[in-house]
Amino acid sequence: MLLAIDAGNTNITFAVFDGMDLRAEWRIATDAGQRTADEYAVWLTQLMALKGVRPESIDAAIICSVVPTVMFALNRLCHDYFNARPLVVGEAGCRLEIQVFAQGVGADRIVNAVGAHLITRMPKIVIDFGTATTLDLVDGQGNYCGGIIAPGVNLNLDALHRVSAMLPRITADRPPDDRVIGTDTISAMRSGVYWGYVSMIEGLVARVNREYGQPATVVATGGLAPLFGGATEAIQIVAGDLTMRGLREIYRRNSASETGETKTE
Repeated sequence: MLLAIDAGNTNITFAVFDGMDLRAEWRIATDAGQRTADEYAVWLTQLMALKGVRPESIDAAIICSVVPTVMFALNRLCHDYFNARPLVVGEAGCRLEIQVFAQGVGADRIVNAVGAHLITRMPKIVIDFGTATTLDLVDGQGNYCGGIIAPGVNLNLDALHRVSAMLPRITADRPPDDRVIGTDTISAMRSGVYWGYVSMIEGLVARVNREYGQPATVVATGGLAPLFGGATEAIQIVAGDLTMRGLREIYRRNSASETGETKTE
């Protein structure tokens, strides 16, 4: 079985694949590298036991991270508790089999590009509703062409609360009855954030399509993707497990076989 790890700025997601099948998935707050490998192991192995996954059944691992401070502990977790040398996206020796026409692109965005190409071979825009909201253009051959980074939804909500004495902390929710005009502070904030993001998505997708010269299929992922997926025709596909599927595919591309042996040459 394959242990796939996606370390983001807000959460670290762990998933177990049995062949091509996603067996189980769990999340934990990133905590900026404060946890040790032992702490991850205690937490993860208990959750695995609840799903009937034995630690000794893990024979391979792959890591995608945008948080350098967690990498030492995650590497030690794979080595010490699963006897697996992890394949790390972005490090030398990890083959992507796509071209990246941009510099300094986060590993998670590259993994999403690979995952999206499994869904459609047409040009696509991948929107990831994470700590930041990213839009990435992937061509029909799966190559990464470039993208956009905007503040994430929850980041904006936190900023509104922190810098405004009279504005409360709220959650990101769709306004009741899809109303745009708020009749109190909370409904006005909710409308501004929700419909503001919908309008941003629609506007950016239109501009990317115009600049690219042809329409692209829009694939949304991330924790808030379902919240926005049904609000606009600009989003055609919601794929919550896109990053994990991309990690599974990158591991496959680097494997000598489907038995879990990773190529090292």
